[in-house]
Amino acid sequence: MDVVETCGEGILSSAGPSVQCSLPSIDEEVVGFEKDAESIMKKLIGGTKELDVISIFGMPGLGKTTLARKVYNNPSIVNHFDARVWCSVSQTYIERTLLIEILKQATGGNYEIKEDDDIADKLRKTLIGRRYLIVLDDIWEVEAWEDLGLCFPKGEDGSRVMVTTRIEQVAKHLQHRSDPYSLRFLTLEESWELLIKKVFQGESCPPNLLEASLQVAEHCKGLPLVIVLIAGIIVKMERQESLWLEVANDLSSHALGEQSMKVIQSSYEHLEDHLKPCLLYMGLFPEDYKIPVSALLNLWIAEEFVLNVDTENYMEEAARVCLNDLLNRSLVMVSKRRRNGDIKYCILHDVVREFCSAKLREEKFVQLIVPYNPYKHLYTKESRLCTYIHDDLVEQLDHCEYQVDKITIHESEESTKCFGQCSKPSLEFIAHPEFETWKNRSNPLRLLVELKLVRVLHLMDVETSSSWVPTVKLLTHLRYLALYVKDQFEFKWVSHLHDLHTLKVASRKTLFPRSSGLWKMNNLRHVNMRKVFLLLENEEEESSETLLENLKTFCNLRVYDDRNPRSWWRFPNLEELGLSLESLPCRSLFPISEVHTRLQSLDLECPCKTYRYPHSVGWESYFVFPSNLKNLRIRHFSITKELTSNIARLQKLEKLKIIWGLLLGKECWDVREMEFQALKYLTLEWMDLREWKASEESFPVLEKLLIKGCYSLDAIPPSFADIPTLQLIELYGCPDSVEDSAMNIKREIEETTGRDTLQLMMYY
Repeated sequence: MDVVETCGEGILSSAGPSVQCSLPSIDEEVVGFEKDAESIMKKLIGGTKELDVISIFGMPGLGKTTLARKVYNNPSIVNHFDARVWCSVSQTYIERTLLIEILKQATGGNYEIKEDDDIADKLRKTLIGRRYLIVLDDIWEVEAWEDLGLCFPKGEDGSRVMVTTRIEQVAKHLQHRSDPYSLRFLTLEESWELLIKKVFQGESCPPNLLEASLQVAEHCKGLPLVIVLIAGIIVKMERQESLWLEVANDLSSHALGEQSMKVIQSSYEHLEDHLKPCLLYMGLFPEDYKIPVSALLNLWIAEEFVLNVDTENYMEEAARVCLNDLLNRSLVMVSKRRRNGDIKYCILHDVVREFCSAKLREEKFVQLIVPYNPYKHLYTKESRLCTYIHDDLVEQLDHCEYQVDKITIHESEESTKCFGQCSKPSLEFIAHPEFETWKNRSNPLRLLVELKLVRVLHLMDVETSSSWVPTVKLLTHLRYLALYVKDQFEFKWVSHLHDLHTLKVASRKTLFPRSSGLWKMNNLRHVNMRKVFLLLENEEEESSETLLENLKTFCNLRVYDDRNPRSWWRFPNLEELGLSLESLPCRSLFPISEVHTRLQSLDLECPCKTYRYPHSVGWESYFVFPSNLKNLRIRHFSITKELTSNIARLQKLEKLKIIWGLLLGKECWDVREMEFQALKYLTLEWMDLREWKASEESFPVLEKLLIKGCYSLDAIPPSFADIPTLQLIELYGCPDSVEDSAMNIKREIEETTGRDTLQLMMYY
């Protein structure tokens, strides 16, 4: 099959499985590099049939990754190679982890890894006989290549390895047949074009700013990172020539070798006070770490970087405003988006992360935190002095026998300036978001006893027994608690943490906590439980009608027996619910639509002993979904006409995913008389579906259709060619007849509209 289209996260290839790549950013503007990309693609496609290494080197911020990504996603490259892999190496890496990542991508994620597997040998055997392209992004040392390079077969099928590095000696050492490619700086014209794209977002530059914008571009001296960061500064300024010229003059005084760091310093100084700790906090994550946005926002809130005194209902929105500000200033990059466009992961550029690390060390890991309220013009200026928990601090505590008052960090310039020479401040501790020291300590509890003012405790990487309970009881300031417990958990153990906003619990073995204690935690906003079966009962408490009005998300929850459905009414403001039912309730979970009007995302799994016989049969006839749902994911449901009608009645539903759906008897899903009026994203996975019937009115605004593992399906309804909004069809392991129907839909749209608006992506 011919290649139809490509995207940043997958390939459509005729000769092998799809490859998932993890790129640092999919949102960067690509300006210039056309000739560079053409030259590198010739080396990748042409030349020797033997294995060759193409190295791209240059200083930080030149755009090495951007150029490599542009080449990597070019349709001619996608079509040429049987397998493509993108892997970030960075300064600190674990060889086995990298090899597993490469192997997973080379096999399309379909390979099960065991602890005793020889990954290097498995990878070598997987690649033998295939024309592959492997990108190793950001290699710092020759040893990294020596660890990985032996796993790449040296056949004569035209395979290639593309490497990016900031170190010329590394690039030369990796040289096989092609000379290392030294990435050039942008020309003045290219610099100006990139600046204008970033600042004006597609609009033309006003005539009165032409000269000033040219001067700004000229003083950036062709370094894309500098251009992008400066754009993030001036986009917030008034469009006055004099202000832009001031920026240009400031830039001209910087030496090129120090320019990146100084420009980041300039960007940092232009940040509002509340954004500075948000950025520095991100610098504590490991290099190349893809930071989950949902977790990051909750961490910021817990640390009180984001404080909204008007109403706590908008704290998540305020935190998202902070993230968007950092993204708009190009200090943070998008790593991956969800299908609906929301940001799933973000990442820091290496240079920005290095700046954050240096800034924290310079300030001795001590900061003044100014609370943020985006809904008031005059937010409070009351500050608090905080110290980040870091390895040096732990070493000091070790030497001081864990007595906080003996550590020298109290004598920092920041604390003296803020509190005066005569009194020592009481430091509030900020937990490292991925605190490596805790992972290497068999018992971190002794350390925690002394950090009573810590707000965030992330122990997901340390398996703890019930001995953690007495220690956590001392940490009364906790707002974010994530635990990986060994044997048992009860809500009553943490019910005294009245300020707790986020609670995450996971375990190797299944836990069965009762809801006793849960109802006392009035400030809970987010709960995520893995391998936890909650016994939801109205137990004898002071008030059996207590409402957890602040609770917004309750995810990965398993419930054995919903003895009293009124329990769910005690979470009236839920926005996201993930629920796995081990036995079916005797009635709908949401019988009164007015109760859960804020619920927008629902992930619901019915009990299923076998795929063919889901227990949900009959329940769908009276199941009612909350009326304001925007995102619905259902698993192990019988897809009856009644259930489909109930879903179609959801007037705000934008995203629907059906997994392991079963159509009893008919094996035909007929939606010709139904209209999913707001649905934009439809996913069908592993459905026992043979025939699908739909009319022109069934999906009037659908944008993306994904079908995976529906091996019995004959075709996509031809009426999809009449959907004007349809942009993408993704097929994973579908029969040839389904692929042919997708091609026919694409062809009909082109013939009808005269435009190529539909992308097809087919994965094998």
